[in-house]
Amino acid sequence: MKKHRSNKRWLQEHHADTYVRQARQEGYRSRAAYKLMEIDRRDRLLRPDMTVVDLGAAPGGWSQVAAQRVGPKGVVIALDVLDMEPVAGVRFIRGDFRDQPAVEALHERLGAAAVDLVISDMAPNISGMEDIDQPRSLYLAELALDFARKVLRPGGDMLVKVFQGSGTDAFTRELRASFAKVVVRKPQSSRARSREIYLLGGGFKAGPK
Repeated sequence: MKKHRSNKRWLQEHHADTYVRQARQEGYRSRAAYKLMEIDRRDRLLRPDMTVVDLGAAPGGWSQVAAQRVGPKGVVIALDVLDMEPVAGVRFIRGDFRDQPAVEALHERLGAAAVDLVISDMAPNISGMEDIDQPRSLYLAELALDFARKVLRPGGDMLVKVFQGSGTDAFTRELRASFAKVVVRKPQSSRARSREIYLLGGGFKAGPK
């Protein structure tokens, strides 16, 4: 009964959410699009002709924003375990990023191209138990970082979602070992009660692949 009330409350808040309504009006797949737009305005992540990899892309809000910003000569490759309706200018791969075949498919699609930006909004299925959800979330972030280290060009950037809690500081130190600058972003469009934050690594310090 408690879970039912919680789900009902979430649905009520979701339908009343300003960003949800705005996304519907402006044709974005999800309210998450505004998180990326806000960070992009502040940090100028996305530029014409870039090659971008979007991890955990479905339903496609971040991919839409990235494709708009990089333009027709840019490349956006998106991956998610869930299916995603086509987005103009985006090459989609369906696969579980935790599995090697999905990672290999990404590398195959990229070929020899160096990546300018890796963005990851991946999150595990939330159980509501922090001691379970937090390690799962950090595991996805660590996989994304490992991938970024292999594909980013020198000086490239990475934006990754994590949840504040045990292990977040250690992961932030890992980012600092690979990037010249690491900053924390909490967009206004991120729900205030959510523990999610976005870590932005700028200036990838390329080492041996």
